[in-house]
Amino acid sequence: MFPALLGLCLALPSVVAHAALDSQIAQFFQRQYAQSGMQVTTRMITPAAQWPDCPAPQLALPNSGRSWGMLSVSVRCGTQRRFVQTEVQVSGPYWVAARPIPRGAVLAAGDLRQKRGRLDQLPPRMVQSQPQALGAVALRAINVGQPLTLNMVRRPWQVRAGQEVQVVAAGTGFNVSSAGKAMNNAAIADRVRVRMLSGQVVNGVVAADGSVQLAL
Repeated sequence: MFPALLGLCLALPSVVAHAALDSQIAQFFQRQYAQSGMQVTTRMITPAAQWPDCPAPQLALPNSGRSWGMLSVSVRCGTQRRFVQTEVQVSGPYWVAARPIPRGAVLAAGDLRQKRGRLDQLPPRMVQSQPQALGAVALRAINVGQPLTLNMVRRPWQVRAGQEVQVVAAGTGFNVSSAGKAMNNAAIADRVRVRMLSGQVVNGVVAADGSVQLAL
């Protein structure tokens, strides 16, 4: 009896450490979404026998840009580093087409309807807030009920290729502007190339008033 009891006591710290890692990873993702109002559930895919065994691991996300779905969570224990496969399920709001939207249409509030569901089961780059889609231009026909992604729309052009624009160079104590022609379409905050009257080509950023601001 005593050998069995001794073996149980020796195994207990490892079991506790594994349970702690499961909880720590769940809390790590809960913190990521603490201010979002989304619901997060984690499920460990890597078998517990392969989890690193330390009381206070350092956790980090991969540099993939994703924060849900199947992820490899970096778990560092001192000099030891392992990757633990974790399924992160996130439920939250997203937007769908309230009616058929033709290609080229400018999206208005009546074109959009909010739903709630598993974001990790939807296509990447989902539209998660109404301002992301309002005023955007549909790049393709969108069916009613279809989830909207940022790949389906673009911001409206503030400047079009061939359009005359004012190029502004501003700095401490000076502000100089001159006319030129845009060489490409661009939305607000996009970069645009402009051919000046002298023939010189400059690069700038489109401002809300349609002028092009040069960075000096």
